[in-house]
Amino acid sequence: MAVVVSACLLGERCKYNGGDNRNEAVIAFCRDREIIPVCPETAGGLPAPRPPSEIRDGQVWSKDGANVTEAFRAGALRCLESCAGRTVEYAILKAHSPSCGSGEVYDGAFSGKTVAGDGVFAAMLKVRGIPVFTEDQLEEAAQCAG
Repeated sequence: MAVVVSACLLGERCKYNGGDNRNEAVIAFCRDREIIPVCPETAGGLPAPRPPSEIRDGQVWSKDGANVTEAFRAGALRCLESCAGRTVEYAILKAHSPSCGSGEVYDGAFSGKTVAGDGVFAAMLKVRGIPVFTEDQLEEAAQCAG
């Protein structure tokens, strides 16, 4: 079984600011698992670096005012395609991200505050019955692991 993991958590420099969110606990947790690394934002054609984006009124907006919803959706669909033919046990995705956030995302006002909701890719996984956890929920993911 495979685990879908946000590539930024694995150290890939795909974060909006050109950096990463490398998380040693996630890397250690996934060490003996088949990993499917994903970055829906770069998969959708967005560069790194790029302006930060947040979800507002069901759409994804960059801080400079551009509607980037279609790039986020296209990237999420490409990441789903990368899972085709594999049994995905669950996903570990970057908290609060407009692509990967699960349960909470940034509020759409670029205030640093969060609201209830899911990122575009996380929502697509959940609709398909794939459990989604953030890097802060590794204990819960371990309970889900077979």
